[in-house]
Amino acid sequence: MSDSSSQSPGSRSPMQDLPPSAKLVFKTLEYEGDLTQAQLTEETLLPSRTVRYALTRLEDEQFITSRISFADARQRVYSLTNPNSDTSANTQLTPTS
Repeated sequence: MSDSSSQSPGSRSPMQDLPPSAKLVFKTLEYEGDLTQAQLTEETLLPSRTVRYALTRLEDEQFITSRISFADARQRVYSLTNPNSDTSANTQLTPTS
């Protein structure tokens, strides 16, 4: 049985220190693209307060950014700050000839 406290603090990534709800919100944004808090609440099935906390943590760690929605200025749209390079590599167009 390994003890996670034996790891040095510098060996952990900031994502590992986030709560599971923040990781779920991050993955949802990764798969679904830009979403509002209400859409994230619906997609993740988490309580609104939990999603709001997760978004705050993710913004504090600079994993996501937010902007005002053009469709409804009362809402903010959240997106990843640096989309995963693995997914962008999979979507590149390659010649078929």
